Amino acid sequence: MRMGVKILSEGKKERKDTYHLSQVMADSYQRPTNDDVRPVSKSYFQPTDEILGNPFIGFVSFNHFRGDPLFSETGTIDGWKKERYPVYDFVEEKGDLVGWHPDTEMAYIRILWRDFEPEEGKYCYELMDDILAKAKTHRQYVMLRLMPHTTMSFEDVPDWLREQIPCPDRPDGARVKDSPTDPTFYEKFARAICAIAKRYDSDPVLYAVDIALSGAWGEGHNYKLIPEEAARALLDSYCEGFRNTHLFGQICAPEFSEYCRQTHPIGWRADGFGEPYHMQDYLPKRIHPQMSDYWKEAPVSCEAFWYMNEWERQGWDIDVLADQAIRWHISTFNNKHSPIPYKWYPAIRKLLIGMGYRFVIRAFECPLRASSGEEIDFYMWLENRGNAPIYNRIPLRLRLKNASFESEIETGLDITRWMPGDTCERFKVHLPEGIPTGTYRVELRIGGSYPEAPLVKLAMDAPLDEDWYVMTEMEVGSKER
Repeated sequence: MRMGVKILSEGKKERKDTYHLSQVMADSYQRPTNDDVRPVSKSYFQPTDEILGNPFIGFVSFNHFRGDPLFSETGTIDGWKKERYPVYDFVEEKGDLVGWHPDTEMAYIRILWRDFEPEEGKYCYELMDDILAKAKTHRQYVMLRLMPHTTMSFEDVPDWLREQIPCPDRPDGARVKDSPTDPTFYEKFARAICAIAKRYDSDPVLYAVDIALSGAWGEGHNYKLIPEEAARALLDSYCEGFRNTHLFGQICAPEFSEYCRQTHPIGWRADGFGEPYHMQDYLPKRIHPQMSDYWKEAPVSCEAFWYMNEWERQGWDIDVLADQAIRWHISTFNNKHSPIPYKWYPAIRKLLIGMGYRFVIRAFECPLRASSGEEIDFYMWLENRGNAPIYNRIPLRLRLKNASFESEIETGLDITRWMPGDTCERFKVHLPEGIPTGTYRVELRIGGSYPEAPLVKLAMDAPLDEDWYVMTEMEVGSKER
């Protein structure tokens, strides 16, 4: 039986199930009335600092799912054997004994081309089906990369391709990263990408695809040697195939990402995070200016150099690194499903709170009285206290509720427009016909239906009614009133 990973979590604040007007409207006011101004209620809320565990952001499980045991610490060569899903039986997983890892909403999975297409044109869809089913069981979303090969002979390109074209040898321990140079390699790899896209692009559990280029793991080794026509065809297979799925471009190839960006919003993914040369030289030179604003349209993700227990041994400053991750607008972080020193919890907590979107409704305004069937005005001042927007358009709904009746109302708001900082939303909604006369709580919720529209928690002190945030109260009367 697989042992569960140790999770450090904060105690949840108790929420009561009974509400009084004074709870929600301590700072509310009623405007003076005249012929032009109707009475309104305006409620104010304060931000909170708990770890929310929201979808699409935070640390990721790597080639594992939520609650799986952590990888043991290993050297570099043994570490390469962790790159492929499913994880080999001989890979040790005892990292729970020496550290911890945050809970994860995201599963980052890498599969080998040879596993997905063991015979030419015959795809192992069962592998992908298994990944998505397990992620759904664990209420996670998947970030995927199809790797053309690694540096090891038993993880090379498919055997059938080696019979068709010249391929580099990969002696044990030699770390040969090169891909085949024959354009057939790119043509047939792109065909496999298209097969995945055709079958899974509309699956809501598949959140993002990591664009694989040349070289071991698809991370772009000698990518400038890819023939131009082959490069365009490979990139087109991603951009045209994954119309409903986010894409990550490799940080090493900004010109390829710029090509993709003409037809598909694209984020970036960077390896080597934490290591001094990458942090001080390699990554800044590639992010700026080419990729500095990608985060506004698509997610950004980083992967640790080694893993955090080794960072501690090297003397790297976790507070400095956490701050830099936030400044680079990353939404997810891959610590390779490896242990984190317990004493680093405060810095990791800060990173979890600052990474990705973090919404607070600071003020909410609506009429004190309305009639069923009437169109009424709402106003919200909200703050995104995170470092990025949310990239999936999750519906925001209002609910009118009292002891005997409730009704949900669509707002049509596009929450992907909520960039870091302040946003004001003024919108109209039609109250449904036939709402019984009475006093109702006005409640708000974003999402609430995994996997298509997952619940987005808000970092605010509003009372909760199950997973609805109580904004204020409204008196509803009949139309004749």
